[in-house]
Amino acid sequence: MDSRLSSEQQPGCLGEGLSSPEGRSEAEEETVQKDGTSGPAGDFNNIDPSLHGLQEFVPTDYASYTQEHYLFAGKKIVVQESIESYGAVVWPGATALCQYLEEHTVELNLQDAKILEIGAGPGLVSIVASILGAQVTATDMPDVLGNLQHNLLKNTLKHTAHLPEVKELVWGEGLEQNFPKSTFYYDYVLASDVVYHHYCLDKLLTTMVYLSQPGTVLLWANKFRFSTDYEFLDKFKQVFDTTFLAEFPESSVKIFKGILKWD
Repeated sequence: MDSRLSSEQQPGCLGEGLSSPEGRSEAEEETVQKDGTSGPAGDFNNIDPSLHGLQEFVPTDYASYTQEHYLFAGKKIVVQESIESYGAVVWPGATALCQYLEEHTVELNLQDAKILEIGAGPGLVSIVASILGAQVTATDMPDVLGNLQHNLLKNTLKHTAHLPEVKELVWGEGLEQNFPKSTFYYDYVLASDVVYHHYCLDKLLTTMVYLSQPGTVLLWANKFRFSTDYEFLDKFKQVFDTTFLAEFPESSVKIFKGILKWD
């Protein structure tokens, strides 16, 4: 594996009192230390001027960010992260899914494939999919989109065939309005570490089902930590024809392929 695994944190859905994917409380998250170069939120003002006109979403004003470095598909990727938000840190499922995409690019036929990522966070998976030639739509909650778009532009502008799109997607809300099936079709739906101890698992599954049309393949990577993770997997298998693709024992990450069952 040629990437560097960063410290961990992950977005959830709208709600309060959530635990992080690693089982830490929000208060405990404040004590987590990360490697990387920290800098003030104002560093966004120092980005390449060519990005400013494309930056549609305003980054959240966190006290500090770190610059984390990864290597996939022969490309050095720099991701701006912050431990102040679950949605601003790369989690182990993301690096595992990136490795899987990299190793199976030809088999998956990613060149020009239409891909949507659920819970994209700081955007590593979407960046890698874009580098591998896909047409990517990266989605997450509103407060995550500024940093997500910043990272996508920084790593893909003038470096990929297709510039990734960023869209708001709160699980289970406004799906027909914002992603009408007549307009939006995806060859792949990607998700990494979206399942942990939170209260939106039913809405997550509803979203996965809605985005899956005939021919759509869902690739889901997750670190399995809690009994609720396995309960979600059972529900997932009820609605998706499920194939176990890979396991990363060092991080307890498993990758599954799901194809929606049609009556």
